[in-house]
This record gives sequence, structure tokens and C-alpha cells, in this order.
Amino acid sequence: MPKRSPDHVEDARKQRAPSSAARPTPDAPTSLLGGLSPAQFMKQYWQKKPLLIRQAIPGIEAPLSRDELFALADSDDVESRLITHFRKRWSLEHGPFGADELPTPKTRQWTLLVQGADLHDDRARALLERFRFAPDARLDDLMISYATDGGGVGPHFDSYDVFLLQVHGKRRWRIGAQRDLSLQEGMPLKILANFEPEEEWVLEPGDMLYLPPHIAHDGVAEGECMTCSIGFRSPSTSELTNQFLYWLAERGADDAAQPGAKGGKSALYRDPDQPAVAHPAQLPPALVERVAAVLAKVRWSDGDVSSFVGSYLSEPKANVVFDAPEKPLDEARFVARAAKSGIRLDRRTILLYDARSYYLNGEQYLLREARKWLPALADNRFLDGKRFVTLSHDSCVTALLHEWYCAGWIRTGELA
Repeated sequence: MPKRSPDHVEDARKQRAPSSAARPTPDAPTSLLGGLSPAQFMKQYWQKKPLLIRQAIPGIEAPLSRDELFALADSDDVESRLITHFRKRWSLEHGPFGADELPTPKTRQWTLLVQGADLHDDRARALLERFRFAPDARLDDLMISYATDGGGVGPHFDSYDVFLLQVHGKRRWRIGAQRDLSLQEGMPLKILANFEPEEEWVLEPGDMLYLPPHIAHDGVAEGECMTCSIGFRSPSTSELTNQFLYWLAERGADDAAQPGAKGGKSALYRDPDQPAVAHPAQLPPALVERVAAVLAKVRWSDGDVSSFVGSYLSEPKANVVFDAPEKPLDEARFVARAAKSGIRLDRRTILLYDARSYYLNGEQYLLREARKWLPALADNRFLDGKRFVTLSHDSCVTALLHEWYCAGWIRTGELA
């Protein structure tokens, strides 16, 4: 299970419940997508072709200031990278970075990347909420890029969908749908060897560029700038295969393939007819045949696949630490407060569901009676006080939610 940090005291990054109103409904046109509805965007552009959107979010401000971003990059539990291009040489360093370890803002051609800002700040999490017209199972994180004049990470391509939202200053983007994806050798970064841009724009605060996977692009800061990258998970087939087979093995799928297994353990390999050999290093053909027969009996169902997908895609990243309340309320006081101010998912919590189960931070549970309220909590990431009151008459529900509260997976409190 994800780690917890019971002694942590929340600082100025106080949790606020994201507004579900910020999440566009599927059929409603929105400026976020250039006047398209999410349904139209997904049908016409998603994983198909780029889209430039002028003033997707008019009047936007960076979710974190420059100083706040630098402070975040100094945290041990935050993934950050420093990329410089001094004297035409690329360099990559991994954080955390102390205040004296970053170049000055007056120094040209450097970039600070802070991954998963939504895990550490509610303003970043609220911005991410706007992009939940795609499934949460695909939504990855919000990365903030700070760059000084001329800063960038070189021409490259990503293997996932990304929205590039300008939140401060200007950045010039060049893109191209080139087939040659070969990389420069001997580089600390994956920089394209033969970048051939086809289109070029300068993005200002509020402008946004959507890029499907494998569209080559290069963004260069014109003056000091900040860009938010909203990225989506795109597991490779090898990753999914490896993780699924590991998941099967972890749950004793080989037992199901061995009807004669006793005591919860698989039958041991046996070869009572194995003759003496003159070539001991030679792999016995009979052994290979028997192993092939064992593997051929391994079976899984659609339910197994669904359980794996939900558990795997709801697993928080390795650096996520949940903060339990410093002085947790007992169940009665928790219920009283939640009845007034509602409950909300912690910004780090991942809650998914299907027709049979729900998946909370990497663990699977049967929906059963929870199907009456859990989908609303998962979709909105918030239940108001009135809705909670209808649940509070069921002691099993309040006991469960109080357990989640004590673990730091949900929060209570008035909206700030």
C-alpha cells in the first residue's frame, strides 16, 4: 500500500476541493477546446492530429509562482529535473535542488521541470480537473516547466498525448509529423537527430497546444516563461504484459492451472522417468514439454483483466506519501464535520470503478452497497454535506469513510 506520513502538518498548500464545474461535460462546447465539445474533440483530434487553441483559458495565471516552484523542486518527494544548454552542450541533472543549486533567472537557456505538481498543490490539481473529459485511468499528471530565455529541452517526441498550456510568458513551438524518429547519439536527453518542423507558433498565456503521440516538437522560451504539460498514461504493450503476468503470479494464478494442488501450493515439477544422462548440461526435451504443458493450462477471464487494469492504473506513483491527520477526529466527530462540510478525495488519491468493483490507490474492493454513492465520489472527487447525511445512517459506510480519513485518502472541511 502507499506510504503514509502521520506526522506531517499541512503548510500553505492547504487542500481545497476542486470544482466539478471546471470539468466540461461531454457535449458542451468549451473554450478549453477552442469551442469544441469534449465529445467532438475526442472524435476529431484525440490520438489523431494536433490542435492549436488560442485563449483556451483566458486570464490564466501560473498555478505556482516561480519561487513556489523552486521551493517544490527542493523537496525530496518531488520529481524534478534541470536541463541546461550552455555553450551548445546539453546537460541533465535530477533533483532535489537547493536554492543555490539552480542558475539565476537572468541566466539564459535553462529549464526546470517539476513532475506531478498536482500531487503537491491544490491549484495545480484544480487545473488538472479541467482535463477529466478523458478517463482518469488515462490521465497522468501535470508537469510545470520553467524556462529562461532560449530555454527548452530540444526537439523530441512523446509516446503519450499531451496538452501544452502556456501560463506565463511566451514560448515558440515548432512541430512536425516526421517519420524519422532517430535520436542524436551520446546525449543525456532524447533529442531528434533530424528534426523537420512543418508548423510554428508563439503561445502566450492562455494559449494551448494539443499533441497526439509521436508528433515531433520543440518549444523554446522567448524570455522567462512557464508552461503546464498535462500528460496522459500510455503504457506499452510490454509493460502491460509484464505487469499482468506478475499480477497473475502474485495472486497464485498457477494454482488455478494445477487442479491437484493442495494446501494453496502448486504441485512440484516431477520427472520419475528421467533416465541417467551422459550430457548433464543438455536441456532435457521432456522437461521443456512438461513446462509447456503447465503454461498452456494458465487461464484468465475478462474479470481478471478488469481487476488487473483497475488495480494497476489506480496505483499511486512510488514517491507518493499520504498525510494522515495530525490529530484525527474520532468517528463521531468525523461524521458530524462531514455532515456539515462534506468529504473530498485527497489530491493524491486515485479512485476508479467498474460495474463490479472499485479500485482505491492500487487495491480492489467489491462495490456491493457502495455502488449507491461511490461512483459520485469518484467522478466528482467530492460529496457535499447533504449527500453525506444520507450515508451517515449506515454505520458500515461511516466506519469505512472514517478509515479512509485516518489513512489520509479523504479529507473533510469547509471549502477555502
